[in-house]
Amino acid sequence: MIDHISTYATDFAATKSFYQAALESLGYGLQADMVASWDPEFPERRLCAFGPPQKAVFWIIEVKAPASPRHVAFAAADRDSVARFHARALAAGGTDNGAPGPRPQYHKHYFGAFVLDPDGNNVEAVCHVPPAAASA
Repeated sequence: MIDHISTYATDFAATKSFYQAALESLGYGLQADMVASWDPEFPERRLCAFGPPQKAVFWIIEVKAPASPRHVAFAAADRDSVARFHARALAAGGTDNGAPGPRPQYHKHYFGAFVLDPDGNNVEAVCHVPPAAASA
């Protein structure tokens, strides 16, 4: 349904580094990195995008003034990926906004983790799959 989405960063370098570390655990890599030389009002504006190979899905755009905080949730294949996302995001400068765990208020198998990025955006990794069956 959604082809791509953007968020905004006042500290572009910190935000790019944060997402590079956090999204790697979900299989997303840096797909684009450029300067908006075509923008006469901010020709040194930096942009980058993350996603699966050859698909720029999540864009970060440098801004001079903070934008309203937003929420974005990234799909995780399993609960371990959610936990890795949370740990890597915190190590990359994120602020804890909800440790990895079940969120049954959303639905039975919802498992998510939340962090605030350098601009205060609420970033989540979520898995909707039941936990793996324990080995006998």
